[in-house]
Order: sequence, then structure tokens, then C-alpha cells
Amino acid sequence: MTKAVLQLGALTCPSCMQKIQGALEKQAGVQKVKVLFNASKVKLEFDDSANTADALAEVVKKLGYEVKSVKVKQPAE
Repeated sequence: MTKAVLQLGALTCPSCMQKIQGALEKQAGVQKVKVLFNASKVKLEFDDSANTADALAEVVKKLGYEVKSVKVKQPAE
């Protein structure tokens, strides 16, 4: 399982958090999504054979939110 953190622009309301979480949970290979409202971050766990961190960041961008950075931690071999 690959882990990633998306640093977002400021989230302005809890419904933004729910919108992002719901959209990401529907993506192929996504196992866990945790949106940290106060930190404007999304923590993800996903199967990298089914999806990529950049593709998941694009999902957030298409919802109208700014993605400032994408950090990926590859699983230990």
C-alpha cells in the first residue's frame, strides 16, 4: 500500500472536507482517506497498481480545490 499526503489550499468549510473525501473514496485502489480540515491536508493510502498520487490530486483539482504539493511514501519492500 502506498501512502501520500496532498497539501491543499485553505479549506473554508466542513462540507469541502466531505466533498473531497467522498470523491477520493470512489477512486480505484483507494483504501483510506483522511481529510485534515484545520491543516488543509489529505492523507491517502492506495494501491499504486490501480492509481497514482498525481491522478488523485487531479481529482481534487477538478473539484475546484488547490493542491499545493504531493508527497508520496513508497511501501517498504
